[in-house]
Amino acid sequence: MVVGIGTIVLRIPGNTSLKGKRRVVKRVITRLQNAFNASVAEVGANDSHQRAEIGMALVGNDRRQINSKLDKAVNFVEAMAVAEIIDSEMEIISL
Repeated sequence: MVVGIGTIVLRIPGNTSLKGKRRVVKRVITRLQNAFNASVAEVGANDSHQRAEIGMALVGNDRRQINSKLDKAVNFVEAMAVAEIIDSEMEIISL
C-alpha cells in the first residue's frame, strides 16, 4: 500500500474577510475531491484572510501513480487561478 500526502499553501490576494477565504477554499477542496477522489481539508492558516493551507491524501498500490496524481493536483489548483500557490510539499509512504 502506498499513501501520498500533500500540502498546498495558497495566497488569496485582495481578500479581506474570512468569508471570502472560505468561499475560495471550499471551491478548491470540492474540485480536488471530485477530480482526484482524494481526502482533502483545510489544515492550517485558519485565522488568516489571505493565506490558506490545504492538505490532501491519496491511497493506492503504485508509487508512480500516487506521485503523478499529487503533481497533477498541484497543477490543477494552479490552473484554477483562484489563488496563488506559494508552497507545496509532497510525501509518499510505502507500507
